[in-house]
Amino acid sequence: MKTTLIIMAAGIGSRYGGGIKQLAKMGKHGEIIMDYSIYDAKEAGFDKVVFIIRKDIEKDFKEAIGDRIREQIEVEYVFQELSDLPEGFQVPEGRVKPWGTGQAILCCKDVVKEPFVIINADDYYGKEAFRKLHDFLIREKDCGAKYCMGMAGFVLKNTLSENGTVTRGICKADEHDMLTHVVETTGIGRDADGRLVCDDPEVQKWVTEQERVSMNMWAGEPAFIEYLEEGFREFLADASGDPLKKEYLLPTIVDQLIRKGEAKVKVLETQDKWFGITYKEDKPAVEAAFAKLIEDGVYPEKLWG
Repeated sequence: MKTTLIIMAAGIGSRYGGGIKQLAKMGKHGEIIMDYSIYDAKEAGFDKVVFIIRKDIEKDFKEAIGDRIREQIEVEYVFQELSDLPEGFQVPEGRVKPWGTGQAILCCKDVVKEPFVIINADDYYGKEAFRKLHDFLIREKDCGAKYCMGMAGFVLKNTLSENGTVTRGICKADEHDMLTHVVETTGIGRDADGRLVCDDPEVQKWVTEQERVSMNMWAGEPAFIEYLEEGFREFLADASGDPLKKEYLLPTIVDQLIRKGEAKVKVLETQDKWFGITYKEDKPAVEAAFAKLIEDGVYPEKLWG
């Protein structure tokens, strides 16, 4: 069975301090974070990669990775644009922010017709999650719900940045490791005394370092992408929220489907340590982390060829 890796690479990257953070070189031979994700995905059994990018970075993106990767795996591109809205809707005056990860995946509706896994371009996930999610897509056929999905459940303490706060979908699961709800939480980090803190006072009451969190690594079927089109219309028609800032986000979408009883999501725990570039100051640590993985034999020094 064919499986696809969807990589969300259309983010503006404003916190990175300029430049295209997804294309920052990490390896000695010009490898970027996406190279390692694609390598791991291909090793796990994925057959195709779909890049979600913006039209204004297409040339730089293809030069940095796309033209090289197409020699290794089937590649397709889709474009996330602010103006790509359903008929009857217009971009609010003054809006410059993209519509979020839900709209990003909706852009794939014409090219993804097989089971898929979604990842962020600027996050390193490790090999374990790719293997587990690919196996889930191959083996899990009927969960008793309209939408059967999987999610890589990272341990919160393994997903923090030393250079600032992060946003994570903090998850709760039942005794069968089925997701019960996701709380999209901003401002997660440590205070001066090393204690875990976040922006949500309710989450702050119970959150611990051992919570499972979503890193936007979801597994699903094409029917979920079809649902996103319907859901996006409802999102746009909803007058609540700031029209210049509100976003159609995957954790929120999945959480709503679970609450309505339309989705079941298996949480597949991974102990791998996340690292990525949220802030410009993250880059040296990420470079050092990849150098250590190469030294330990996890990856060859020259990833391709």
